[in-house]
Amino acid sequence: MRLRIVDAFTDRPFQGNPAGVLLFDSAFPPDRWLQQVAAEVNLSETAFARPLPPGGDADWALRWFTPAAEVDMCGHATLATAHVLAGAGLATGPVRFSARCGLLTAETAPDGTVTLDFPTSSLTPVETPAEIDAALGGVAVRSVHDTSDHVGDLVVELADERTVRELTPDLTALRRYARRGVIVTAPAEDPARGYDFVSRGFFPAFGIDEDPVTGSAHTALAPFWSARLGGRTELTGLQGGTRTGRVGVTLKGERTLLTGRAVTVLDGELLTAP
Repeated sequence: MRLRIVDAFTDRPFQGNPAGVLLFDSAFPPDRWLQQVAAEVNLSETAFARPLPPGGDADWALRWFTPAAEVDMCGHATLATAHVLAGAGLATGPVRFSARCGLLTAETAPDGTVTLDFPTSSLTPVETPAEIDAALGGVAVRSVHDTSDHVGDLVVELADERTVRELTPDLTALRRYARRGVIVTAPAEDPARGYDFVSRGFFPAFGIDEDPVTGSAHTALAPFWSARLGGRTELTGLQGGTRTGRVGVTLKGERTLLTGRAVTVLDGELLTAP
């Protein structure tokens, strides 16, 4: 069984966010086996996809697993899957995915750029939870927003880019917080560098201490920063600590387009069958 490792939201190897991608010819193997494979791959997400019968609403069924659990939505592993399908000649034009969060589409341009069409997340202002304030080490928090159920993160606005980059959260404390994760964000210090805002994402409760580039989180970051940057609907986010990647976002009401590149860094064989 062929296993690819793809670095997503980057055009350079060993940057962006790596994802495993496995394609099946027919039905998915048992969930336990999928979870074991994701744990063995040990990346933030491994994507599993299988073709669907022609004539339906979607072309492929798509699922994502962290090393610890299945998740409802994942941007970078969807981009990685679209990159693999295009490279293998299995998809031309828009590809429709049936996933736990609904119908998603991806389209790969001739230059390799992939554009994902995802639902826009809602944002609800909330008070800073005491456990989050403690986990972030008491840094100044400007605002906190709860996201919609299909994302399930807290978006925490910090004072500036430097604070986001230098943040060292208490991951043990975050692991006890009963949400998917925490996204910290701030405006870019210098937009001339080619990005409008920065972010980092922490998901220790799902087995991911820090996710380098979280595509799904940008369905919340897009409306968040659009409202703060003059209503602009096309923005670029830079996410990550040691590894970084760029996500182009285009806000279209209830849908958000996520744009990025991808690089396959490993193409091998999984020797253990279901």
